[in-house]
Amino acid sequence: MEFFCYHRDRPASLTLRQELLEEHWSYMDRYGAEMIARGPTFANDGETPTGSVHIVDLPDPAAARAFAFDEPGYQAGVYRDVLLRRWRNTLGRTMWEFPGGRTEGNRYLVLGLGAGQAADLAVPPAQDELIAYGPLLSDDGTTWLGTAALVRAPDPSTARAVLTPARYADIEVHPWECGGRR
Repeated sequence: MEFFCYHRDRPASLTLRQELLEEHWSYMDRYGAEMIARGPTFANDGETPTGSVHIVDLPDPAAARAFAFDEPGYQAGVYRDVLLRRWRNTLGRTMWEFPGGRTEGNRYLVLGLGAGQAADLAVPPAQDELIAYGPLLSDDGTTWLGTAALVRAPDPSTARAVLTPARYADIEVHPWECGGRR
């Protein structure tokens, strides 16, 4: 089962986040084989961390909750909240298999929060710039709750255009970069 996990930073937690960086990476290293994508989100300045995205393939919702809430930054109070949802890897690959590489171009997390009927279930036609893409689902995988995508795009508005605006209660776009040890 694939899961989308987005830890959002608590205000004024940057120092604590930096102090725990090695612990965070060591924790994530334990999930290397299960990792589909990972990396930090940033404020619009492209410098200030605002959160941490992890897309993982785990056995069940209980394992996903343990993954999300045992994370050292969460345990220490770095994050203000955690979005944890089932997810479906519609591209069938990891971020490391993205043909565009890990560093070239601007990258974004596009998060569409559902409103009504399921939308954007099929991969958009311009998938060359999609790093990861799939629906956010309920724990049992039957109810569509939105869509999460990692996208390479020239700017936030182009990244946002990956989703159909009228089909979502809200669409968030956050600068993002591929994560892991540097």
